[in-house]
Amino acid sequence: MSYADPKTAAALTGNATVPNAQRLLWAGFFCIFAAGVGFGVRGAILVDWGRAFAFTQAELGEITGGGLVGFGIIIILGSLIADKVGYGTLMILAFIMHVLSAILQMCTPLVFDAFGRDGVYWSLYIAMFMFSIANGICEVVVNPLVAALFPKEKTHYLNILHAGWPGGLIAGGVVAYVCNDVVKVHWIIQMSMFLVPVAIYGVMMAGQHFPRSEASQAGVSYATMLAEFAAPVLLLLLVIHALVGYVELGTDSWITKITGSIMENRGAGVLLFIYTSGLMFALRFFAGPIEHAISPLGLLFSCAVIAAIGLTMFGHIEGVVMCVLAATVYGVGKTFFWPTMLAVVSERFPKGGALTLGAVGGVGMLSAGLLGGPGIGFQQDYYASKQLKEKAPATYQRYAAEKENTFLGFFEAKGLDSAKVGLLVLEDKVLTNRKEAVKAADSTVKKAKETAATDAEKELTLTLRQLRESTRKEPKELAAWWEDNKQYAADDANPVEKATLFGGQMALQLTAIVPAIMAVLYLVLILYFRVFHGGYKPVVIDEVKSMDAAMEKALGAPGSAEA
Repeated sequence: MSYADPKTAAALTGNATVPNAQRLLWAGFFCIFAAGVGFGVRGAILVDWGRAFAFTQAELGEITGGGLVGFGIIIILGSLIADKVGYGTLMILAFIMHVLSAILQMCTPLVFDAFGRDGVYWSLYIAMFMFSIANGICEVVVNPLVAALFPKEKTHYLNILHAGWPGGLIAGGVVAYVCNDVVKVHWIIQMSMFLVPVAIYGVMMAGQHFPRSEASQAGVSYATMLAEFAAPVLLLLLVIHALVGYVELGTDSWITKITGSIMENRGAGVLLFIYTSGLMFALRFFAGPIEHAISPLGLLFSCAVIAAIGLTMFGHIEGVVMCVLAATVYGVGKTFFWPTMLAVVSERFPKGGALTLGAVGGVGMLSAGLLGGPGIGFQQDYYASKQLKEKAPATYQRYAAEKENTFLGFFEAKGLDSAKVGLLVLEDKVLTNRKEAVKAADSTVKKAKETAATDAEKELTLTLRQLRESTRKEPKELAAWWEDNKQYAADDANPVEKATLFGGQMALQLTAIVPAIMAVLYLVLILYFRVFHGGYKPVVIDEVKSMDAAMEKALGAPGSAEA
């Protein structure tokens, strides 16, 4: 095997021998960390977006999906040119797109004043799309980079690299909790916090040497890389990773909101998200020993079973304790999916280089953006509206959105208007806390309830004032609607709350079908490798090249070895 330079040669023939290998590993960690911060904060501020701009759950799902669709597209396209353009150039572009995304989000109030609700929808969608492009470029670079730097322990080091994701989720969750439940900070400031890790990875990568992928350094042709996609096993892995994107990222887009409803506390949902992200962060540093004991496919099969159990539990639980238990099971289950899938593809199809890794990551992100986020949001709309219409038809008429949402072009459902529901929730907080303050015997409890009622009343008053003073027609109409319907708040609050909770739980319960299918497919792969290959084994690119050369010599024509 020949290499472009001795530094890269050392990296590809052993583990972590180039001087900047660890620096590049941790720079990549902070790239993914930045994506996690943005994702974690965004999951907690969906309520703010819904209240401020009257978005339905499906519309919020579409916006969050925009933050994943671009991710998937750019991973696929970027992997086609990564080795030719150069990793350093790509990382400069990622840095620029991250900064531009933050700037566009900061302009949201100006967009709302100028173009209204629809303008904000597209502004946020584009900002999330730009953010996802930056994240996708990072993914194009860091996955093949780490696979090339640590070829003998890909599962272990790719899991360490992707520990940056839950690490970022933890940081994003802490930001969201502090800025919503401890002190009140505008969502724009919260969402801009991802620029901190962006600055860190920018500094760490500046002036560094980047090796190319294993396949590129080994002299594998572009045509040979593309030929890997003819392998049925790789095609099956792509299908499975699409399911991974749906169940992991699609669910994570909504889990904070739904668990907050189950525990009747938005802040508790954020704290639970931080806790499960902490589980992921810690466990990913131990992926190596686990996969050595049960193989990467055994690890993935176990995770799929555990994740299916956790999501099923969400559909049948009540209270804080059971919610924490279900979240723990689900959190453990989803931990190793993404990086271990990348490791399996890199180990079994090393000739694919950045192309196969990019395809897998891209398919997962596209599935999450086009199917996971919108699909789970649509399911919430469908089941919440269905129950509310059956149990309290008058309330449904008051809080139903004006337009129907569609999913995949033919599923239709009319969701609840989040802006109207937001006003109802604030009014209910005022009424409920005042009643509990009157009943409270303990002076400390009484004071806490009175304070909570006052805070909610101030927030409601401020929100209504902003609506009335807006230059747009829609906010003024919403304020007028509230004046006509607030008299029904005491009767509407409970059925709306129950319907919203029911919609969220049903969405998670149905999502459990996805990891159950994954478990079956992983079992099929385990049996396939055991019957036809004597068990799962990584493919070494030197051995593949030797087989190719021997076949070419024997046949007198170019040959190819199946990975």
